[in-house]
Amino acid sequence: MSANSFDARSTLPVGDESYEIFRLAKVEGSARLPYSLKVLLENLLRTEDGANITAEHIRAVGGWDPNAQPSQEIQFTPARVIMQDFTGVPCVVDLATMREAVKELGGDADRINPLAPAELVIDHSVVADKFGTANAFSQNVDLEYGRNKERYQFLRWGQTAFDEFKVVPPGTGIVHQVNIEHLARTVMVRGGQAYPDTLVGTDSHTTMVNGLGVLGWGVGGIEAEAAMLGQPVSMLIPRVVGFKLRGQLPTGTTATDLVLTITEMLREHGVVGKFVEFYGDGVASVPLANRATIGNMSPEFGSTAAIFPIDEETINYLRLTGRDQHQLDLVEAYAKEQGLWHDPANEPEYSELLELDLATVVPSIAGPKRPQDRIALSDAKHQFHHDVQDYVTEPDQDQAGKESFPASDAPAVSNGVPTKPVQVTGADGAVYEIDHGAVVVAAITSCTNTSNPSVMVGAALLAKKAVEKGLARKPWVKTTLAPGSQVVMDYYDRAGLTPYLDKLGFNLVGYGCTTCIGNSGPLPEEISQAVNDHDLAVTSVLSGNRNFEGRINPDVKMNYLASPPLVVAYALAGSMKVDITTEALGTDQSGNPVYLRDIWPSEQEVEEVVAGAIGQEMFTESYSDVFSGDAQWQALAVPTGNTFEWDPESTYVRKPPYFDGMGMEPTPIEDISGARVLALLGDSVTTDHISPAGAIKADSPAGTYLSEHGVQRRDFNSYGSRRGNHEVMIRGTFANIRLRNHLAPGTEGGFTRDLTQAGGPVTSIYDASQNYQAQGTPLVVLAGKEYGSGSSRDWAAKGTALLGVRAVIAVSYERIHRSNLIGMGVLPLQFPEGASAESLGLTGEETFELTGVSALNDGIPETVRVTTDTGVEFDAPLRIDTPGEADYYRNGGILQYVLRSLIRE
Repeated sequence: MSANSFDARSTLPVGDESYEIFRLAKVEGSARLPYSLKVLLENLLRTEDGANITAEHIRAVGGWDPNAQPSQEIQFTPARVIMQDFTGVPCVVDLATMREAVKELGGDADRINPLAPAELVIDHSVVADKFGTANAFSQNVDLEYGRNKERYQFLRWGQTAFDEFKVVPPGTGIVHQVNIEHLARTVMVRGGQAYPDTLVGTDSHTTMVNGLGVLGWGVGGIEAEAAMLGQPVSMLIPRVVGFKLRGQLPTGTTATDLVLTITEMLREHGVVGKFVEFYGDGVASVPLANRATIGNMSPEFGSTAAIFPIDEETINYLRLTGRDQHQLDLVEAYAKEQGLWHDPANEPEYSELLELDLATVVPSIAGPKRPQDRIALSDAKHQFHHDVQDYVTEPDQDQAGKESFPASDAPAVSNGVPTKPVQVTGADGAVYEIDHGAVVVAAITSCTNTSNPSVMVGAALLAKKAVEKGLARKPWVKTTLAPGSQVVMDYYDRAGLTPYLDKLGFNLVGYGCTTCIGNSGPLPEEISQAVNDHDLAVTSVLSGNRNFEGRINPDVKMNYLASPPLVVAYALAGSMKVDITTEALGTDQSGNPVYLRDIWPSEQEVEEVVAGAIGQEMFTESYSDVFSGDAQWQALAVPTGNTFEWDPESTYVRKPPYFDGMGMEPTPIEDISGARVLALLGDSVTTDHISPAGAIKADSPAGTYLSEHGVQRRDFNSYGSRRGNHEVMIRGTFANIRLRNHLAPGTEGGFTRDLTQAGGPVTSIYDASQNYQAQGTPLVVLAGKEYGSGSSRDWAAKGTALLGVRAVIAVSYERIHRSNLIGMGVLPLQFPEGASAESLGLTGEETFELTGVSALNDGIPETVRVTTDTGVEFDAPLRIDTPGEADYYRNGGILQYVLRSLIRE
């Protein structure tokens, strides 16, 4: 029960029902707040307990100063938690382990139970092994169940063992699309109360639901587990960036072009740790699907959330997707009553302002390795010619970490562009030639764009026109179609467009993340061999949100994000060396050149198909029994009991060691002495670099472990699918094939120098860490800017901790990874302003002393003193930002803190 200090408790009648609400108008200053802060304010009013959440916290939000730097901590209690299976399996593993730990410490195992709705969608496990055939979908589903049976049985156990925990089975869709189409409430009803739908999710693109006016963001799995167990999320009241939209998109542009433009603008502006909120007259002209696309990309520009307020468009989308009339009435009545309904004439106060005239957006792609690196489509060929220079030979690295190319390895060039044409004989006997820049993967995939009917229909219509002109994909292009929802294939079929996509090889391969998460599947053997034998810099083009190095496919060095229609266009062109805005994609039946402009569908054509082919009944039918699953899901054997029976032979699900030897009282914090550097890393090291989700190499430590446990190479699956096994994941930490550790110059992958041995030989990061830990030597990681950007991957922090890393010193952090490190008991430090490992002359061979860490026993020091045996000294700002984070660190991690708290209650 709320303490109700502001007398805000009231009732709201809607039809024949009446709901308890907490009126925002009772708090002085609430009317001028941005939409997102109004949602936080309601959250505090409703959960005020006089201890963790007080009247002072509520007044702090009501009196928010938009110009101030964040300093006031508040406790946000999300209404629900959403997960995908890569990150969700370790969550359930941890909850199962916590049940046993509670019993060992004399508590009640059933206390470990979600206190709010927790929903998991299995969407990250399908791999696009089979493609280009009519039965690719069914074959990939069979392979998925074969590989993941243990994991799926474990999740089915969790669904029966834990209250409030539901699982959406495989083959249904992508978590974020399922969320906006079915799971999101916009306004929650629970215990007679009505309140804004809020959430945290174990995937960074949870922010897609921001397009529906639902405030939520991605967190690490460890934070999500705490939220499920009733722990509020500790946060500082953020700065809010107001992003004003005006005008309309010009003909020939898509939502993808818009979101890549916004991503570039916001990344350049700097919005890490801030909320972004869209407002203005232009908001009404942004369809809900486009809003969701923009919200989805929030992690790519670095903001915590990127939200649109509730308006008529929100209600229309909820109606289209099958929500009942009473829910629509409730959402509208609640939003209007609480001042959450968008009124362009009433502009809130914001910390910072940006503005975009939608009419200025141009067709774009982004790459070759970051979503924010937007390229105007008309410049794509020229930019590729420039960027490919960085990929055509392997660079050497000197001790300072600077790259140089040996003269003997200078690449062959043609007209100033690197070239290495290689002849390939396909499986069908056809002979063709590939070169640097060949598009070997063209994938319509991911939650970002497959949720958007306009771009999906646009792609299908472009395919139709291409087929009618007699065009075909190039034979070296692996083409896949993996929608985020079954509804997509329903409207393709109804519009008669499926055969044209099939004709170009874009057959359905699955309903899941596939290529965007790294599950692109292997390239045809002859293509893979040619690429690797000749070290070709080949490319992928995908309609996704992530194109980080080493993520999409181990054979592909350069990756480009594009709209679904452009994915089809590049499959026809077959190379990034083709300027698809001016050069022919192919020839028609008469030998005449066919240009992109000849097959690009008009807005009217797209709108006619969308209007005629998409109906409410598609959504109600697809989601009518969404948690039941198909025959394969229902046939899985389900373990019973409130604690899980671990299989000691399992290579998928193993009991982790986080609570081994844990007592009721935490060990006092001590300074860190005699630490060695495990990795010296550069800028923009992502969670993909730290904890890859893709393929497991046979000769890697993880591959060796699996082989020793009798797993055949073909059954290795991916790191993402094996996140329930800490033994695999420790060995896969810092194992990305594109990771460059400057401590081991000239290497690429999970390598370092083992300074426990004479001469410091190069070895795997895992093997070196084992030797350091055997000697009792603590480890540190040194990193550059934006350390830990990318997915909210808890294993990037878990693996770091289990490798024996006690502290990370970076130039700057992305929000989620910093908090995850704290949640695993790893100290996040920053170099002083303007300094870096390079500017301080650090080589990674030093021994480090970190003094002042012990001050965390009593408070939060501003800095920690760092000294090395070579004489380098500096004060490193400590990035434990809130008292709540300090409590987690003192307990050795967030899970230990929660466990002790539950037992004491």
